[in-house]
Amino acid sequence: MGAAAYGLLLTEVQIARKVIGQPFGSAGPGGEGRYGDFPGEPVQLVMLGDSTSVGLGADHGHQTPGAVISAGLAQIARRPVEMRMFGRVGGQSWELEEQTVRALGEGARPDVVVIMVGANDVTHRVKPQVAVRALEASVRRLRDAGVQVVVGTCPDLGTIQEIPRPLRYIAQRLSRQLAAAQTIATVEAGGATVSLADLLAGEFRNHRVDMFASDRFHPSPTGYARVADVILPSVAAALGYLPGERDRVPDYRRGEGIDDIAHAAVRAVDTAGTEVSGIEVSGAERGPRGRWAAFRRRRAPRTGDGSVVAATGEASQNP
Repeated sequence: MGAAAYGLLLTEVQIARKVIGQPFGSAGPGGEGRYGDFPGEPVQLVMLGDSTSVGLGADHGHQTPGAVISAGLAQIARRPVEMRMFGRVGGQSWELEEQTVRALGEGARPDVVVIMVGANDVTHRVKPQVAVRALEASVRRLRDAGVQVVVGTCPDLGTIQEIPRPLRYIAQRLSRQLAAAQTIATVEAGGATVSLADLLAGEFRNHRVDMFASDRFHPSPTGYARVADVILPSVAAALGYLPGERDRVPDYRRGEGIDDIAHAAVRAVDTAGTEVSGIEVSGAERGPRGRWAAFRRRRAPRTGDGSVVAATGEASQNP
């Protein structure tokens, strides 16, 4: 049943793509460059992963998730942010190794890497353990190099209405399972994850015209801005630009908490925008059921004057 479901899912996706076409070609709209008109050395941010990491479906480079995150981060840090992208349209998790080598070997060492990957692993029948092992290896290599890592987990493919039921349910189940496995692997390797699955499932299903690009597969500029909204606080916290947020004790009143990593991963998949990262409990990283993890809902970042950072912005220098 599993193999047959994978085969049917891939076939349906291919049929849908042929009907819709590929209006964006095989490359994203660009967007690499410096964001934020501030003094000082720029924060180095790198995007890795698949077509979502390079913003396929956006009209302009400054609308890609990397550009939106960079513009927001510059406002928070009051420093410029230099953003580079090594992701690839159609990319799968096994390609992260090469992308990671480039991120560490080409140009300045990154301060933070954002990884967005997983959908193509589902649709191309990549074994989950293979995809997750590749992700974990890249996260671990980056963390060993002193780089902060934030992973936007696999989106919910059940939002693609061109895939008929019941295959859409299968796509949803497989993508959510991969997202949970990505969370476990990333936290074990020292990174943090932000759940995108439920976010895309709810908002993208209810606002398809606004959230999806014309190919009905990739996010629109509005959709990417929403994705960037939930990733930005975790990026800023990882770099220490949100005082008190990086190691804040989870607030149970806000639906946050501490659990073993497996249960925290499941909770994150069920609640959009949830960050999961490692934590110590009574001085120990692990409990009777494995690695301890905190799941948090990061607050919207604010600038120095107290205003909420908007998910917009253009590069001050975009070579």
